Amino acid sequence: MPVTTLADLDPTHFNIALLALGGLIYIYALLSRFIKERLYLSAPILSVLLGVIFGPIGLNIFDVKAWGTQDIIVEQIARLTISIQLISTALRLRSAYPFSHLRSLAIFLGPLMLAMWIVNSALIYWILDIDFWVAVLIGAVVTPTDPVLAATIATGKFAEDKLPSRVRNLLSAESGLNDGLAYPFVFLPLLLLMRPPQEALSHWFSVIWLWDVGVAILFGLLSGYLAGKLLKLAQRKKLIDRQSFFTYVLALAFMVLGGVKLIGSDGILSVFMAGIGYDMVVEENDRINEENVTEALDLIVTVLIFTLFGLVIPWSEWLTLGWNGLFLVIAILVFRRLPALLLLNRFIPHTNGLKDALFIGWFGPIGVAAIYYANLTVHKTGIDQIWYIASLCIAGSVLVHGVTAVPLSLLYSQSSKNKQQNQEPET
Repeated sequence: MPVTTLADLDPTHFNIALLALGGLIYIYALLSRFIKERLYLSAPILSVLLGVIFGPIGLNIFDVKAWGTQDIIVEQIARLTISIQLISTALRLRSAYPFSHLRSLAIFLGPLMLAMWIVNSALIYWILDIDFWVAVLIGAVVTPTDPVLAATIATGKFAEDKLPSRVRNLLSAESGLNDGLAYPFVFLPLLLLMRPPQEALSHWFSVIWLWDVGVAILFGLLSGYLAGKLLKLAQRKKLIDRQSFFTYVLALAFMVLGGVKLIGSDGILSVFMAGIGYDMVVEENDRINEENVTEALDLIVTVLIFTLFGLVIPWSEWLTLGWNGLFLVIAILVFRRLPALLLLNRFIPHTNGLKDALFIGWFGPIGVAAIYYANLTVHKTGIDQIWYIASLCIAGSVLVHGVTAVPLSLLYSQSSKNKQQNQEPET
């Protein structure tokens, strides 16, 4: 299929896209509090709906397949979206947050993440009766907690008023880290589908873990730390103005994302670690000023990626899954995360009782990270079934977690015995 170039695009369609996307962002920004607190809707839900309206089953104005290879287009836009959200997530955390909360995050990224992968894979294999390693691969794709959707739950004035910082920061830090650490989970079944078992396992241990993960962590931390030091030097020498701070951080994210990918490592994990390294040097007040700007950019990229998702939803393939598809989505949302976290909660030092466990256990949204990994694996394997099943789980999470975020946050707040508990200093 010939690729549509920018010169071939219909100016009318381009202007329709500007009007639709700009209009959605405009209305959401104008009525954001009313939309979230009264209608229980979120920007991702509205964006998916916009994509559906302008997609093949709606007005049929935009056809992503006509722009080029769909999985590559969606994969790269998702990768860019995640990088922006990850640097924003890192700016919201306290300096060296992952290191001061190492035990809690180790449980989230170790036993909990492994349990989520196992449960996902077992449910997909049992309910849909597909190839075992394909089921394990899709299970890994929908394992990571998404930073874009998590930000709609953990950020903003409403979240700050209703949820304690320990809950918001744990959700943010987990979503930032497990997006990158899902990489080896995804690549184990991917390699076993494409190579002999012994060769696949050898590559997984020697390349995926040591190079892709290990180098990504070191590259990101060192890049962010050095960027922070250079920024402090530029401030002392009066070489930079405050208006350039956000541009500087965004450029850091893009440089790390592209640079680490060129050396064959994991760009997603590296970007988040760059943010952590940067946080270790730059004062919190400077990062708060940058965060105010990143929230606006977050909204724009969130609308873009979820509108794109709405455009590429595989409706006919969803229908072929029948009731089993709906049963799978319900089962994954209920059993993927909550039971395991309830069992592990007693070992997590930075949660406070059953209430925290129930809230954090429920809000493990599946979103842009899964969009990225699903399209990455389709690109590498040619197995379109991965996208059909993963996209159904993503859509279910966007809808259910988006609708329940506000009422359950209110319930959490109302169940607190002391209102000051929601503003208590983080331990």
